Amino acid sequence: MGHNLNYNKRTGRYSFFSVKEKAWHGLGQIVEDYPTSAEAIKHAGLDYEVEKSPLYTKGSGIIQVSDGIVIQDTEIEVPDYFANIRTDNNTVLGVVGKDYHIVQNKDAFSFFDSIVGGESGILYETAGALGQGERIFITAKLPNYIRIGNSDDVIEKYIFLTTSHDGSGSITAAFTPIRIVCQNTLNASLRNMSNVVRIKHTAGAKQRLNDAHKVMGLANSMTAQMDGIFNRWAGISVKDSEVRKLIQLALCPNKETYNLLKKGAEDELSTMFKNTVDDAFAYAMMNDTQQLETTKGTLFGAYNAVTGYFQNVRNYKDSEAKLKSIVLGGTAQAKGQEAFNLCTAFEKAGADIFLLN
Repeated sequence: MGHNLNYNKRTGRYSFFSVKEKAWHGLGQIVEDYPTSAEAIKHAGLDYEVEKSPLYTKGSGIIQVSDGIVIQDTEIEVPDYFANIRTDNNTVLGVVGKDYHIVQNKDAFSFFDSIVGGESGILYETAGALGQGERIFITAKLPNYIRIGNSDDVIEKYIFLTTSHDGSGSITAAFTPIRIVCQNTLNASLRNMSNVVRIKHTAGAKQRLNDAHKVMGLANSMTAQMDGIFNRWAGISVKDSEVRKLIQLALCPNKETYNLLKKGAEDELSTMFKNTVDDAFAYAMMNDTQQLETTKGTLFGAYNAVTGYFQNVRNYKDSEAKLKSIVLGGTAQAKGQEAFNLCTAFEKAGADIFLLN
């Protein structure tokens, strides 16, 4: 799979680290023990700073001299706009406005450290820089987990943070539960409660700290709800035909396809859609992690059929595209949410939810 990891010519290393396993990529520094935030910054090649520098453009000035006119290039400062420059190698990362507030990489780690306050337990697992260093990401594991039934099927709690230095977006922190047995991301919004907090680059440090505590409160609240939901779903039986119908509805790309499903006109469905449904259904029926007591023939397994398809079956252009799709509001996240909503409806109404006429 391709990647867009930043390569630091000065150190001869890619800006990425992972604990024990090469998460996502075959690149990066492997560390045996969970590092402190100060160590993680160095391991990941994020120990650089960014500063705003005045922006200039070329203009033409006319100078009158005794024997004629000379046209001379001049520099004109661009008002209210600045270049964000990486100070260790003078790379321009992007152009920003006068109100843009730089959040240094070390500030992003401080954000994590403040989430748990005085408690110990936050564990940095991956971090890295993309492109020229204009976007960074950090994944940290929170203490405790959700256990499904009395099994070894556990869901660990992560917070994924990404921020940019090129003016392209907010600081985004997402609470992201991951089913460990298959590295499957189960993020979902509950009762109109989003699992994502976004902080504008104009915010001050105090605001960031307040939002950090909000993320922790969000994680605790959502964990309690998900624990109950997923454990109930693991005890609800579903037929194979119902799993297939749920997959069809969750992956349905448009109204036209939905109307064909409603009519039962499966022969008229596009080949691409049918192939996608077949791949997701095959994952549901044959993948080892879908044949556990918690997932085989259960509503929890049906939900994992959709999320697991995007995590473990679907092909992406590169790892960055996969990340955006699954964690940062892309197709996989949207379809996972649709599957979550359908399973919630199934729990309330049973198979009637799939009677489309």
